Amino acid sequence: MRVDKFLKNARLIKRRTVGKAAADSGRITVNGKEAKAGTQLKVGDILTIAYGGGKQTVEVLSLLEHAPKEKAETMYRLMSD
Repeated sequence: MRVDKFLKNARLIKRRTVGKAAADSGRITVNGKEAKAGTQLKVGDILTIAYGGGKQTVEVLSLLEHAPKEKAETMYRLMSD
């Protein structure tokens, strides 16, 4: 699954276009490497999202194509905020 789509489905970022812009501007890393919007994720990857003045690090637990609000939080585990 693409990084921008994961961010939207997991509800870490509100819209896919915002996720794409964040990735393309270098504010998202996957396993310590800068990621573009089309970077493919797999279970176990570590995402770091920099926004505002802080960073959020999450571990990918599942890749659901369609995630209702109740399942969105089960897609990742918050490692640091």
